[in-house]
Amino acid sequence: MTQEEEQIKAYTLAGIFTLSLRLIVGWTYFSAFWRRLILENKLIPDTVGYIGEKFNHFLPNSIGIKPIIEYLVSTPDLLWWAMVIFTLVEGIVGLFYILGFFTRLMSIGVFSLAFGILLGSGWLGTTCLDEWQIGILGVAAGFTIFLSGGGKYSLDYLLKGKINPSQHKWLFWLTSGELPITMKQFNKTAVSGALLLFILTLYTNQTFHNGVWGPLHNKSVKPKIEISNASIHNNILSFEIYRVEGVDVYGSFLIGITLKESNGTTVFQEDGEKLAHFPISDIQNEYIAKVVPGKHSLIVPLGSKAIITIRNNKLSQLLPGEYEIILTDISGITWKQTLTLN
Repeated sequence: MTQEEEQIKAYTLAGIFTLSLRLIVGWTYFSAFWRRLILENKLIPDTVGYIGEKFNHFLPNSIGIKPIIEYLVSTPDLLWWAMVIFTLVEGIVGLFYILGFFTRLMSIGVFSLAFGILLGSGWLGTTCLDEWQIGILGVAAGFTIFLSGGGKYSLDYLLKGKINPSQHKWLFWLTSGELPITMKQFNKTAVSGALLLFILTLYTNQTFHNGVWGPLHNKSVKPKIEISNASIHNNILSFEIYRVEGVDVYGSFLIGITLKESNGTTVFQEDGEKLAHFPISDIQNEYIAKVVPGKHSLIVPLGSKAIITIRNNKLSQLLPGEYEIILTDISGITWKQTLTLN
């Protein structure tokens, strides 16, 4: 057997060895398109399950791509187009990956999609490191299938005689078969790529979860709301809230907004019943995930940011000094912010 025949056999076997990985990973991406558009339409804005709002959940703790996410969730029309294109790309890449058609090009697609998921939502996951695992394994799968190609059980293999990539060596970089590089170059590429992905694994695991050293943390377990830009003018209290942690499929339910003096005296308190009927006009939402009054509370979804305005005649009678805003979640968690009235 010649060296060329051995190389062909090696790539054929490699494609067979990675067949299950190609089929399963391909389905994970195609199924996103399938369930989002075929089983149920999740591309309709202002409806429960709209994928744009779920995309908004990525925002608070994403790395590297936070400006892109923030821009999109601040512009609903553009966000819708982005979600449509993203869904169609997932469908095409996933289907072609399963079929082994332009396998290496689709591997780049899988790598890119998984990398975006990793950076955007790698911090999410209530019971374990769900999204981080999906993202980092998808990146590894994309790289692995790029090296192996589709093998014998792929459309690339069946169409090889018609496409005849041997006459156009660059086609091997997009389809399957023997890459036009030496074994030494292949080894360097495989090992270097594996090491870089391992470094990426350790870096993101540490950044999102302190998974390498330090106390392990999970930002998806408890809700956390940041309060900023608090001010009082005449009889109006306004402040900005931004929910940055907690379960992505479950809102924070505010059952209390309280303003206290520095000595602990309560100026006023809005309870759950009042917040359930909070005027929509006094909530200025900035993103697609919206703070809204619910049945028994004020609902604050993950990633939502809004300016809350409260009107109360007692505010016009306040003396200069320090005051404290207290938000109370239905779980009993409270968040506080001090403001100074001059």
